[in-house]
Amino acid sequence: MNDLTPIPVQEIAAKAEEHRPLIRDPGWAEGAAFIIDRFVPLGQAAVPITDLGFLRGDAVYDVVSVSRGQFFRLSDHQARFARSCSRMLLRNPFTPEKVARLLNALVARTGLKDAYIWWAVTRGSNPALPADRLHSDRFTNRFYAFAIPYVFIKDDADRQAGINLHIAKDYIRIPANAVDPRAKNFNSLDLSMSLFEAGRHGAGWSVMTDGNGALAEAPGSNVFVVRDGRVMTPELGCLEGITRLTAIELCRETGLEAAVGRVTVDDLMSAEEVFLTSSAGGILPVSRVDGVPVRQGVGPVSAKIHNLYWERRWQGWHGLAVDYGAVE
Repeated sequence: MNDLTPIPVQEIAAKAEEHRPLIRDPGWAEGAAFIIDRFVPLGQAAVPITDLGFLRGDAVYDVVSVSRGQFFRLSDHQARFARSCSRMLLRNPFTPEKVARLLNALVARTGLKDAYIWWAVTRGSNPALPADRLHSDRFTNRFYAFAIPYVFIKDDADRQAGINLHIAKDYIRIPANAVDPRAKNFNSLDLSMSLFEAGRHGAGWSVMTDGNGALAEAPGSNVFVVRDGRVMTPELGCLEGITRLTAIELCRETGLEAAVGRVTVDDLMSAEEVFLTSSAGGILPVSRVDGVPVRQGVGPVSAKIHNLYWERRWQGWHGLAVDYGAVE
C-alpha cells in the first residue's frame, strides 16, 4: 500500500510568502517580453510577419522556470539551447551571459517569484538575394523572450489522482531524421494533433510513438515507466528534457536504477507506475493508460520523485537566485 501522496504544490505556492510576487508597475503584471532588441510589456509584444519563425516554424526555443525566486537549472537549459541552435544551423545573436541577464531582467520587471520564461532564436526574414537562402550564415537570426506567471499543465487534484494517458493512434512523432527532436523546435503539429486525439477519447494527455511500437515523447513532456524496481525512459525520438534529467538524478539518488533506452508500448501497458516530466508541471503521475488502470496507480516511486523534485527545488537545489534589482 502506498502511503505517499504528491504534495499540493499549487496550494502551497498560493499561500506561502516565499511565492508572493514583488510589487511592480501594473503594466508588467501580465508579463514582460524582449523582442529583437527591446523590452516591452507582454501585451505589446509582436513578431514581424515575415519572420521565418512565424512563416515556417524555422526556430528553436527553450523554457526555464522560476520558483520561490530562483531559476532552476538555468545553465543546463542554456547548454541545451546552444545545442539546439547548432543542430538547426542558427546563431544566437547574444552570448550566454547576455541571455542570462536578459532573462533575469524580464523576471525582475514582473516581480514574479514563480515564473515561466521562454526564449527563442528564429531564422529571421529571408535575405534579399534568393541565392543567399542556400546559406545559413547569410540570414540575420533574431532573439525573442518573455516571462509570465508560472502555470501548471495540470492541477494538484490531477497530480494526486494521476491522469489518463492516451497513446496516439492516428499520429506518430516526426522521425528524427526529418526534424531532430533533441533540438527544442517549433515543429510540433504532430504533438498538438495527438493532444486533440486524446481529448476526443476523454483522456488527460497524450504520448506518441515512432510508429513501430517504441515510445517517443508526450507533448512538452518525457515519459517514464516503472517496472520491477527499474525506471525507464525513451532515448530516441524525444527531447533531452531537463526535468527528465532531474528525475533520473533523483531516482539514482534514492537507490533506484534509472535507464535511458528503448521503451515500448508493451512496457507502458504493463508498467507498475507511469509518470511524465516537464518544466511546465514537474512530475505528473499517470494512473490510467488508454483507460486501463496502471497497476499501482500513483505509486510510491511517482509520489516520491514528485515530492523530492519540489522539496529540493524549494531548498535551492540547482537554483540561481533572481536579481530583482537588475533591470537592463
